[in-house]
Amino acid sequence: MTDSSNKDRDLQTRIVQPEDRITPGFESFSVPVARASTVVFPDLASMRSLVWSDDSKWRYGLHGTPTTIALAQRLAAIEGGEFALLQPSGLAAISNVYFGLVKAGDHVLIPDNAYGPNRDHADWLVEDFGLEATYYDPMTGAGIADSIRPNTKLIWLEAPGSVTMEVQDVPAIVAVARAKGIVTAIDNTYSAGLTFKPFEHGVDISVQALTKYQSGGSDILMGATITRDAELHKKLKRARMRMGIGVSADDASLVLRSLPSMKARYEAHDRTAFALAQWLKTRPEVTAVLHPALADCPGHEFYARDFTGGAGGLFSIVFDGRYTSAQVDAFVEALDLFSIGWSWGGAHSLAMPYNIRSMRTASQWPHEGVLVRFYIGLEAEADLRADLEAALAKAFA
Repeated sequence: MTDSSNKDRDLQTRIVQPEDRITPGFESFSVPVARASTVVFPDLASMRSLVWSDDSKWRYGLHGTPTTIALAQRLAAIEGGEFALLQPSGLAAISNVYFGLVKAGDHVLIPDNAYGPNRDHADWLVEDFGLEATYYDPMTGAGIADSIRPNTKLIWLEAPGSVTMEVQDVPAIVAVARAKGIVTAIDNTYSAGLTFKPFEHGVDISVQALTKYQSGGSDILMGATITRDAELHKKLKRARMRMGIGVSADDASLVLRSLPSMKARYEAHDRTAFALAQWLKTRPEVTAVLHPALADCPGHEFYARDFTGGAGGLFSIVFDGRYTSAQVDAFVEALDLFSIGWSWGGAHSLAMPYNIRSMRTASQWPHEGVLVRFYIGLEAEADLRADLEAALAKAFA
């Protein structure tokens, strides 16, 4: 574009294309919010070189702005990855992995404790798109080899499962997958990348629901795929582009604002959750407390070996089988400080009952009683304990 004086132009033109002179040198702690659909190029040669390059950052607002790239870089750094892509939800990040890496006729392995919408997504791809999917016992470890087929292209992991809390032997599964050239992807939302580092254990792709601890406010939906592998990153990036997936720079700025406090919040959630989990183990109404840091939680030995720095605020309990679903529902509804809701990671505590037997297809659930998952927020431990105690007394008297 050529330069020309603006003073003789119509007022409307001067409003649309002003001669702003912003004083340079301003700095603050926050990343500026760069909102853009149109990215402007200095000349045609620059446009053509960028548009035809897979490595280009700036060619269309959907693919990235300085704000979203800043968030992606920080997320990669937290997990020890090299590349990150943002998606509008955790499920969108899961979808990005499917559509970026597998096609009709390919086979995918999914743990039986996987995030429910991942299962639903896989079932949809099987029914409508010709994918093959098998659910496997999350505690199989190296036994995953028995489930691998010649057309297996992707193995999902989730450690721990976000409802039933089994911790998988990730290195054992990854070793089998690598020997056969199969890509592994883990839903690492539980640890937020703080206490479990998937790339140190050989995993190829980490998926995060930034909706959870990274946001911390129960008010943002966002996801991310993170990897160290440049070729995998390019495949995911191309799929994201072709599906038209993008995120708001405003939402990205809110997650950026929350990241500096994430570790401190995670540790606070962890302290209170572990204390309450230990107390609940003493309650006669409860037959199992499923918290990875407790020695009797399935896969605790893998948690002790592979995790550092705590387990955050999420754990589950199983009530004695003599109590009916209606009684457990009454307990949940009697809680005052625990709201009923699924999407955890914020400041407020949550409780949700589950019928696990109806969710399993590849492994047998050993418990008879109803499971309730707790998310422990940032309320005082004493107040949460008193609330739980009062609800137990009311529902099971």
